[in-house]
Amino acid sequence: METAAAENYMDKLIKEDIESGIYSRKICTRFPPEPNGYLHIGSAFAIHTNYGIAQKYGGTFHLRFDDTNPLKEDMEYVKAIIQDIEWLGCSPGEHIYYGSDYSEQIYSSALGLIRKGKAYVCDLSPEEVTAYRGTLTEPGKNSPYRERSVEENLRLFSGMREGVYPTGSRVLRAKIDMASPNINLRDPVLYRIIHAEHYRTGNAWCIYPMYDFAHPIQDAIEGITHSLCSLEFKDHRPLYDWVLEELGIEEAPRQREFGRVNLTGVVTSKRYLRALVAGNYVDGWDDPRLPTLSGLRRRGFTPESIRSFVREIGMVRNQTMVDFSMLEHCLRQDLKATVPSIMAVLDPLRVVITNYGAGETEWLTLANNSENAELGVREVPFSDTVYIERDDFMEEPAPGFRRLVPGGEVRLKGAYIIRCNEVIKDAETGAVSELRCTYDPLTKSGGANSGRKVKGTLHWVSASHGIPAEVYLYEKLLEDNDGPKAEGETWEEHINPESRKLLEHCLLEPFAAGAKPEDKFQFMRQGYFCADNKLSRENKLVFNRIVPLKDTWKGGK
Repeated sequence: METAAAENYMDKLIKEDIESGIYSRKICTRFPPEPNGYLHIGSAFAIHTNYGIAQKYGGTFHLRFDDTNPLKEDMEYVKAIIQDIEWLGCSPGEHIYYGSDYSEQIYSSALGLIRKGKAYVCDLSPEEVTAYRGTLTEPGKNSPYRERSVEENLRLFSGMREGVYPTGSRVLRAKIDMASPNINLRDPVLYRIIHAEHYRTGNAWCIYPMYDFAHPIQDAIEGITHSLCSLEFKDHRPLYDWVLEELGIEEAPRQREFGRVNLTGVVTSKRYLRALVAGNYVDGWDDPRLPTLSGLRRRGFTPESIRSFVREIGMVRNQTMVDFSMLEHCLRQDLKATVPSIMAVLDPLRVVITNYGAGETEWLTLANNSENAELGVREVPFSDTVYIERDDFMEEPAPGFRRLVPGGEVRLKGAYIIRCNEVIKDAETGAVSELRCTYDPLTKSGGANSGRKVKGTLHWVSASHGIPAEVYLYEKLLEDNDGPKAEGETWEEHINPESRKLLEHCLLEPFAAGAKPEDKFQFMRQGYFCADNKLSRENKLVFNRIVPLKDTWKGGK
């Protein structure tokens, strides 16, 4: 992965730490996802931030699964996250870890805090804990269980581990300051009881640490130097530091925050994404309409386009809203000189060229990419019957229409100029079913007389050589970028019914016949398309439109 050379505020902080000599080890960063869903485009920014810093300073990058909640975690998500990170080009190599592997060490750390009088077992219900915590303007009040003896706390905590008590009946809390202006320091919960089978450790444990307690300990165990996280964790930093200080960690990791990046037009709430998947409103976590990395990959986005997108944003201090068209711009910039441009007719209209030899085939040479000669050329078959796009013909043309009309002429891309002489209509519906045309044999593209001017140039596919395909066109999934909130609201009220459109009778030139899943093409005048990695197979090509050709991003941040 390439990293930006420009120095930013995070670089300055890390350089200060390096120059101060507080670490006797190399820079080490981590990305700690909870395996309860798939990664999304916002995750990519956090991944690249951590990976890029490690690369820039010759350090190591860890992937650590924060799997300390057995209720929603699953090996499916672990595998998907690893696959996404490797696809992005940010492979941690052998540095893949699991928070659940540190269960004994985290438990021992909790015992150490109890022995120091810094933690106690509390019997308040979750609702009571919240009520006792106070508000932003009013201090909290001490739990009636706060002054239990060390011996009693050790006995009760041991009973929690042994499964003596039911789920949610007791918690272990830090003893800090119920009057702290930072609510995160008002005796936060460190451990809770959950009687549920864990996807890796089974029933070995029935108590699980909270993220704010487990996180600094896991960082310390792995030798993380910089815990880089998004801005919402800034108020949690004093608790992070408190845990490390009370446990006497030498060369302790340092938490540093960066701004969270959101995109217009997409929702990245894992709760919403899970609801859409569970309710079968989308075709799984990899639905091309979702902003998950697997969804973007299936739609046709490339790792390089996402890396370019992250570089374009740069390091941000505050929460930032980025227009989705910027990501699409990065994708177009990556594809425009790297993929072949072919002809594909998505809504075919039959054109018979009456003066061309029946049954004859002529092979025309077209460049695969006008911006990249290294992609070579291909041979395209031309015959007496071709298909053009239905909306490239108008029987009664609107003002400014520059394509085919009765009595009018157009050039067929790379071939000849044709004239429309007759319009054939369906007897029942009255719809145009066929055009009868003639071609001018002196106007072959590249020939001596090819310079004759006509109003427009159309793409086409030979009827006898075209490859059938299905094509999906995508629009915004949610009408309002939000989900149900009020009681009684349903997802149907928020989902855009036009978010996915299937075109079943498309024709592609033969060059696309060997397309493999995730192969990408520019369909002339249509946009960029990708062979679907879930539905496309050898005897049935299915393509997703990644983006139209028009670039709406104007630059800037």
